Amino acid sequence: MIATSMALIQHVCSAPLARAARPRFLAAVISSRNLSIRSSSSPPSPARASQADSHVLLGMSEQELQQVALDFGQQSFRGKQLHHLIYKRKVKEIQDFSQLPQAFRNDLEEAGWKVGRSPIHNTVTALDGTIKLLIKLEDNRLIETVGIPVEDSKGSVRLTACVSSQVGCPLRCSFCATGKGGFSRNLKRHEIVEQVLAIEELFKHRVTNVVFMGMGEPMLNLKSVLEAHQCLNKDVQIGQRMITISTVGVPNTIRKLASHKLQSTLAVSLHAPNQKLREAIVPSAKSYPLDAIMKDCKDYFLETSRRVSFEYALLAGVNDKTEHAVELAELLHEWGRSYHVNLIPFNPIEGSDYQRPHKKAVMAFAAALESRKITVSTRQTRGLDASAACGQLRNKFQKSPLLLDSEDLQSQPDIAVAC
Repeated sequence: MIATSMALIQHVCSAPLARAARPRFLAAVISSRNLSIRSSSSPPSPARASQADSHVLLGMSEQELQQVALDFGQQSFRGKQLHHLIYKRKVKEIQDFSQLPQAFRNDLEEAGWKVGRSPIHNTVTALDGTIKLLIKLEDNRLIETVGIPVEDSKGSVRLTACVSSQVGCPLRCSFCATGKGGFSRNLKRHEIVEQVLAIEELFKHRVTNVVFMGMGEPMLNLKSVLEAHQCLNKDVQIGQRMITISTVGVPNTIRKLASHKLQSTLAVSLHAPNQKLREAIVPSAKSYPLDAIMKDCKDYFLETSRRVSFEYALLAGVNDKTEHAVELAELLHEWGRSYHVNLIPFNPIEGSDYQRPHKKAVMAFAAALESRKITVSTRQTRGLDASAACGQLRNKFQKSPLLLDSEDLQSQPDIAVAC
């Protein structure tokens, strides 16, 4: 996960939740799970494009795609067609853009352009309908993304995509499977966006919510995360308020995010009510004291008028006692009133000494917060039979810890490489 609450993407990422999608919805999912998406490498393009991924169409806005068409001597409406083919029809290969002239398609390919979709390497489906995907990137790295369907009593389905922002994670939170698998690099804009499109194809249903709670720490890849956020909002047409960006806390980045005045939710992975305990659970906390995080969260609310949500992974016998809840309530009241706490009962992972708390302990913790006027919810666990804790499935297929690419090592702040 982020080495944060992302470590727990087995949970539906907003609560309280309705009951899981019914078997008829799951049947439609399973029938479409063998997706195959080809990928190709290519030289740089002479045509103008975003600096982010100059030879990749996915992630570009309609205006940018119109400019690509003009640069190739086409009329601007061809750019609108490109936009429709990529985001609505989800066509994966340029030669399959049947609405476009063959000459234009050939020119795009000869100039080194590609759509930017990657093949699905593996999928695992849980009994509750949750599906985890392993996507194989162009450099053969594997990333995880999760589709979480929930159907309410009226038959309306909410589909949440839990997306990764990095290949692995450098923060290595003690309870997180992703951190145990090492870190390789940041994801590019299109590699984030394609996760949502892949889930929509697999479920044959529009994604309604996106949470950046998959592999990696979003704030260590903020540029690509913001670019992907804009694309998901404007081009895939997911409302900003339906998008959550989660972080374990990276110095200066919450203030930077606040400056963009997004209407999305900021979720901060706290996991402890005091600095000493937090450092034991989240090693990177040494670089970002709890008081500094809380001040930045208070400033974030003042800047954006958006309530901050705090993720709290409950670890049996570690941070789940009633006195921890009382201390957490005091901390939140000290720094303001506009906060919400998401309690996340730990999902056991291989090689971890942490245990999942008993239901009574979870209920007592929540009650202690509520009695002190803290808004709290407990996430419903999803996908326990699908290696749903972040990093578990990838670690099965990519056994060796990832090595950090030198250019990404240089781009990470001290907090990323010190822990």
